[in-house]
Amino acid sequence: MKISRIETFAVPPRWLLCRVETDDGVVGWGEPVVEGRAATVRTAVHELSELLVGQDPLRIEDHWQTMTKGSFYRGGPVLSSAVSGLDQALWDIAGKVYGAPVHQLLGGPVRDRVRAYTWVGGDEPTQIAEAVREQVEAGFTAVKMNASGRMNRLATTRDIAEVVSRAAAAREALGDDRDFAVDFHGRFTAANAAKLLPHLAPYNPLFVEEPVLPEYTHRLRDLVAGSPVPLATGERLFSRTDVLPALTAGVAVIQPDLSHAGGISEVRRIASLAETFDVLLAPHCPLGPVSLAASLQVAFSTPNFLIQEQSIGIHYNVGAGPLDYLADPTPLDFHEGHFLRSAAPGLGIDVDERAVRAADDTVEDWHNPIWRHADGSFAEW
Repeated sequence: MKISRIETFAVPPRWLLCRVETDDGVVGWGEPVVEGRAATVRTAVHELSELLVGQDPLRIEDHWQTMTKGSFYRGGPVLSSAVSGLDQALWDIAGKVYGAPVHQLLGGPVRDRVRAYTWVGGDEPTQIAEAVREQVEAGFTAVKMNASGRMNRLATTRDIAEVVSRAAAAREALGDDRDFAVDFHGRFTAANAAKLLPHLAPYNPLFVEEPVLPEYTHRLRDLVAGSPVPLATGERLFSRTDVLPALTAGVAVIQPDLSHAGGISEVRRIASLAETFDVLLAPHCPLGPVSLAASLQVAFSTPNFLIQEQSIGIHYNVGAGPLDYLADPTPLDFHEGHFLRSAAPGLGIDVDERAVRAADDTVEDWHNPIWRHADGSFAEW
């Protein structure tokens, strides 16, 4: 069996899918994308395809090593994301060839269901409370919310009060038996994060995500030491070597993305590395169905897994959602805020190839907004 063809599809709302086909008709799917740089990653996928076409798809580790280390310049979000999608597709093929779900190939399941959280939006506490209550009624036991929009470099009293009031509204709507996480999105300076974190402690967030940008990971140790709430990071870290400084700094949760951090192969290794630091895994996944399916395969087989992000029904999926590209959406149904383990082979989903081909190139490449402060200076997104 040899890899005979690799195709890519840019589909709404901002995703890139790849299809890897073998000469005996087995097909695997992956999701290689950097949000806002899908076209760039698409080129990288086709460049890496030259290393794969004509090769045995079951030599997954050998292909991963070749794709990541076979050139002088390595790493970074574009190359790592291209590798991620191809790696997912190879694992999908392997599962289909062996007639087993990927989590079985990774050593077997350690759980039968995976807890998931959903995003809630709203600028005002009343909007947050209403959104949280809707998700509680839908069966979710955890939600995540933004701390703020653009943020002053050092928070004013009003800034702090607005963030805290939203957290208080979420906690009141959730009660004591459910969780919420707060995403700083790297919009805070280290000093600003240190200033705000103690104010969130009375509301007991599950974790605070990306308190600083990844280029300031060296500041995490100070923040961990002074924070009364658990800190999380990792969506913009792309390898074990990227993750290691955050682990040594003492974060409580690591959040690699299956479509950015080297795919199933590398995220599985990141999870094992995190376990040696007593750190939990919460895969980042605001993306499409293949990325989510790959994340779940890792989650089912990872002892130190905590919770799974997902984008089904999220407010910024305009034009399409993850379920629109599946022939059968039931594998991604929610059961009291959890995904249930399936015995279906490969990634456990059936991609609707007709829908994917019809959607290809029907959307312009998405780019994040550029924010500025009132004085015209650049503001972190």
